[in-house]
Amino acid sequence: MGKKQSGSAEKKPGEKKGGNTKNADKSDQSEGKGKGGLKAATAVNVRHILCEKHSKATEALQKIQEGQRFDKVAQEYSEDKAKAGGSLGWMVRGSMVGAFQDAAFALTPSTVDKPMLSPLVKTNFGYHVIMVEGRR
Repeated sequence: MGKKQSGSAEKKPGEKKGGNTKNADKSDQSEGKGKGGLKAATAVNVRHILCEKHSKATEALQKIQEGQRFDKVAQEYSEDKAKAGGSLGWMVRGSMVGAFQDAAFALTPSTVDKPMLSPLVKTNFGYHVIMVEGRR
């Protein structure tokens, strides 16, 4: 019995640490799939306009700032396959290239008729104008 007690005494701290980690992981996963984190979003509903040339991306940005709808400008200017108003849908953290992801998660959700835009974001794909419609 002495061996069991010392063995269980050694396991208890380990179990607590392991148990807490497992519980924390489970709650993180359920939050990520369900409501999302309270402060940091795990996914964003993102739209973008992708242009190979800086001048074209700047022109698209100006059109939106003049009051045109984001989705209409995206259809006209974006060179991406996401021609449906620039919508990429829900994107999770880690599924986007670095600079694009940083800009997307930093944006406040807005609507296509009054978008909160990122400045031009340069990636290996070209120049992006990004807006976020939702966070979770």
